[in-house]
Amino acid sequence: MSAATTGRRPLLRGFRWPALWVAIWIAMIAAVAFGSLVSAHDLPEVPDGFDKVEHFVGYLVLSAWAVMLFAQRRAQAVAAVGLIGLGIGLEFAQGAWTVSRMADSADALANSLGVLGGLMLGPTPLGGFLVWLEGKLRR
Repeated sequence: MSAATTGRRPLLRGFRWPALWVAIWIAMIAAVAFGSLVSAHDLPEVPDGFDKVEHFVGYLVLSAWAVMLFAQRRAQAVAAVGLIGLGIGLEFAQGAWTVSRMADSADALANSLGVLGGLMLGPTPLGGFLVWLEGKLRR
């Protein structure tokens, strides 16, 4: 029975290729996790304090992508909570599992604010960007 026949809204927006968009999101999450745990010596140098901007923007993109994926606000909120948990968990992991990195509460805060920023894009036209893009790609 489909969501249309049960009266429930679908979990994902109306994509032709939903697995593609979800796979890209998962790959982005994996890239953030890898980048968070790789040795600091393997990362490019950034000016002091700029890493907070990187944290904010990275999690903003992850959260905005979730908003563009999920049709339901509840699913968007669950994704946001999961991303905040990921950001906090990776900060703990940096302190516990790496030699060249340390846990930083300011990074966790930047991650969390990025997630909230992405979540706020849901009711804007950007919320439908992936559906629009897919429509353009299908032509």
